[in-house]
Amino acid sequence: MGGVDRIAEPWGTRVGYGAGERWPVRVDQRLDDGLTSGDVDKWVQSAAILHSNGDGLDIAVKDGRIVGVRGRAIDRVNHGRLGPKDLFGYQANNSPDRLTTPLVRRDGQLVETDWETAMALVAGRTKELLAERGPSSIGFYTTGQLFLEEYYTLALIGHGGIGTNHLDGNTRLCTATAAAALKESFACDGQPGSYTDVDHADVIALYGHNMAETQTVLWSRILDRLAGPNPPKIVCVDPRRTPVAEAATIHLAPKPGTNVAIMNAILHELIENDWADHEYVDQHTVGYDELAKQVAGCDPDWAATICDVPAGDIRDAARLLGTAERLLSTVLQGFYQSHQATAAAVQVNNVNLIRGMLGRPGCGILQMNGQPTAQNTRECGADGDLPGFRNWSNDDQVADLARIWNIDPMQIPHYSEPTHLMQMLRYVEDGSVRFLYVSGTNPAVSLPELSRIRKLLSQERLFLVVQDIFRSETAELADVVLPAATWGEKTGTFTNVDRTVHLSDQAVEPPGDARADLDIFLDYARRLELKDKDGQPLVKWTDAEGAFEAWKECSAGRPCDYSGLSYQKLRGGSGIQWPCNAEHPDGTERIYVDGEFWSAPSYCESYGKDLVTGAPLEPVEYKAMNPSGKAVLKAAEYLPMHEPTTPEYPYLLTTGRTLYHFHTRTKTGRVRQLQDAAPEVWVEMSAYDAELHGWGEGDLLRVRTPRGSVEARLRISGIRPSTLFLPFHYGYWDAPDKAPGQNDVPGRAANELTVTDWDPCSKQPLFKCAAARVERIAVGDGPSAAPTTTASRPASGAAVPPTRGGKSAEVVEDVIAPGSTERASAGGAERRRPSGRVGMADAEGGV
Repeated sequence: MGGVDRIAEPWGTRVGYGAGERWPVRVDQRLDDGLTSGDVDKWVQSAAILHSNGDGLDIAVKDGRIVGVRGRAIDRVNHGRLGPKDLFGYQANNSPDRLTTPLVRRDGQLVETDWETAMALVAGRTKELLAERGPSSIGFYTTGQLFLEEYYTLALIGHGGIGTNHLDGNTRLCTATAAAALKESFACDGQPGSYTDVDHADVIALYGHNMAETQTVLWSRILDRLAGPNPPKIVCVDPRRTPVAEAATIHLAPKPGTNVAIMNAILHELIENDWADHEYVDQHTVGYDELAKQVAGCDPDWAATICDVPAGDIRDAARLLGTAERLLSTVLQGFYQSHQATAAAVQVNNVNLIRGMLGRPGCGILQMNGQPTAQNTRECGADGDLPGFRNWSNDDQVADLARIWNIDPMQIPHYSEPTHLMQMLRYVEDGSVRFLYVSGTNPAVSLPELSRIRKLLSQERLFLVVQDIFRSETAELADVVLPAATWGEKTGTFTNVDRTVHLSDQAVEPPGDARADLDIFLDYARRLELKDKDGQPLVKWTDAEGAFEAWKECSAGRPCDYSGLSYQKLRGGSGIQWPCNAEHPDGTERIYVDGEFWSAPSYCESYGKDLVTGAPLEPVEYKAMNPSGKAVLKAAEYLPMHEPTTPEYPYLLTTGRTLYHFHTRTKTGRVRQLQDAAPEVWVEMSAYDAELHGWGEGDLLRVRTPRGSVEARLRISGIRPSTLFLPFHYGYWDAPDKAPGQNDVPGRAANELTVTDWDPCSKQPLFKCAAARVERIAVGDGPSAAPTTTASRPASGAAVPPTRGGKSAEVVEDVIAPGSTERASAGGAERRRPSGRVGMADAEGGV
């Protein structure tokens, strides 16, 4: 079988299929150079860990080492397909610079020690602070990349044992707005849609969602629909000319920070043209009259002046949405990390609700996640929620959680909603939080206004614990560093965007003395001597499966019901969607069927918030508004952004991801194929702006905001005018010479520039609307190293070498043609559109 360069062709081979048909199978496999399937000692079940799609895969093991992966043909999520990070990312496990022994700070330096010494310090400092200052001096900041079992254990330790309200995850930076928007519209978290809605939709709308780079396999599914008969129409809202925009029937490129204006104009058109399902609205929603009143004056001409988008394009997009028979809507960081984040995402929910597009094939909403286990962080109560989607302001639900944990309800802090990260950092800054336990995340690169973050984390009065697999920029600031095992080296479950639960079995042993995060948390709990009200250990399990069984009890009867699942049921086949219980033993593909919501006042997870101030609604207010438990159509007024452009700072800076990297590159930066595809930070600017300045491709620019500066080479791309883009992945672990120093040496981390500001409802930081200025500091001697296969593709006419991976990036693709039982290699007749790109004519069904 021939190989396909999956760096050059990220989405792989096209196998077109039509509406209502099953997505054909294509099994992708990649093994270390020189190995074949016959060389593999065993294949171990797992799923992808470097994005949120949840691609089912098997891990290849030889001589106790991970040597490759292959997609699981039977899995409902990916039908055997894998993306570039899936295919090559496993190599980070084998990196020679993995953390393998605990480190402690001695005389200002991190030195190796043993587990007993390290954990005695961690537990000892916790006990000291509990005695001196109480639970509110302790904070936990976790990730979206651990397993469900680990989050649930951490939530029990933090909320139920220590009794602190300061427990959050880096999902706060990623998809806190997804959860907030779902709570505002449906009074509960949980995705209404299913990936199979792609198979049925005739219109797919992507709002601030560059799916082609963030969920490559899901985008492959859409590309295969576009390559088949009766393809769906695509609506894209994004300021950059992404691959999604190139495939779109209508591409709206609004000015960053104006998403609410463009959504209100779309809703105005839907209502004005009577593209509403009034029967559905009347029976299953509240708030329609208020919404109609709010958007009455928000016509496309009004929005055009705010968003700098042609009014005719807004009308055309609204017509597609308003006349769709089956509408699937997806949302991601372009909305979540921008001004009025929750308000904008809620308006997307409103589009589907007033059109009655929920609960049936092709009709759904995916308020997307960005991380593989972000959904579990939220379900288990490790990121500003209570476990099982319980409502912190409902005393009965808090009492029910206390019953399960066998503790007094007053031991669970619920005097206010759990503390979000940005507020926790305020507490670190003012000295009330003295202990911060960071697991699986790198805030010294990923948080806004990094100069401030470095000062906070470096305070002598703060005891900083970092639990990770590499010596990240954050680990370098820690008092204790704990070496953790990662994916493939431990067992646990994780849940993707459309509620599909996968089991990941341990394939190999962790390196050196590294331990599974669960084992570290269990050791921590034991040393703290946490007890229930009968004097028994608070944490009663000793392994991952025991934690899963305990979680099943906690989730039973709640929306995210896992009670019908087991490790045995999850082994050997596909992932299964929650709720899975006695009523739905095989899982549940779509929720909110026939307008049945989880929004009854006594049951709902949240009573909602004011979209402008973020103030929580009181239970009596919610009950008066929504006594029958319907969906809520919540209106939002457009408000100007907090940091507008000025003559001194005339550009709007937005940040984001590239296809080839994940977060701060602690893993992907150590994978040759991925790092070579995107080796250095770059800055994107439109051809119009570059010509205005007289700058060329590859020129070295300095981008500055009131908070700092970054130096990067110029990529002249398809981004909208007056807008700059920086990928946020690039920290300093592999380039310490480029780190900012005492003399204000410009760095390369985009978050040197971003603002300390957050959405009032979701508390998600605003990474996508900072005022900036830019200057050229050197003429380029060649093009920037930005990828040419993605949204950073150079504008037409630029002489830039194409991004290629070469022989080391070749992957075997085993395609099963539609209606056939015979396999064909990727070079066979079923191969179409090798680049995965689909132009306007293709989206229209043309040639």
